[in-house]
Amino acid sequence: MTTQQEASDYRCPMDQPDLVVTDQRAAMRYEAHIGTELAGFVEYRWVGRRRVLLHTEVLPAFGGRGIGVAMARHVLEDALASELRVTVKCPFIRVYVERHPEYAAITTPPRRHSG
Repeated sequence: MTTQQEASDYRCPMDQPDLVVTDQRAAMRYEAHIGTELAGFVEYRWVGRRRVLLHTEVLPAFGGRGIGVAMARHVLEDALASELRVTVKCPFIRVYVERHPEYAAITTPPRRHSG
């Protein structure tokens, strides 16, 4: 693990003490692991210095444990710390931002295509 990855690791002490969320930049996704098992991920792409959040998925075996919420919080906190703007196309994270207006300042609306 690189120093940059270690700096963006997220441990969720209240929801899941052994949950670690890491930005896997080469794969363009954040991954949540419990121990050595992949529990979920958030896919993204870059548009300039803006991160577009595309899809959040929690693997069925790990559902109902707050992993999706922990990943959403980590992705948005990481954007805040890195002074990045995000566009939220993922419905799950969109609802999370609606419920946590402290992240509204870093979000930009998705661009609409004309035609």
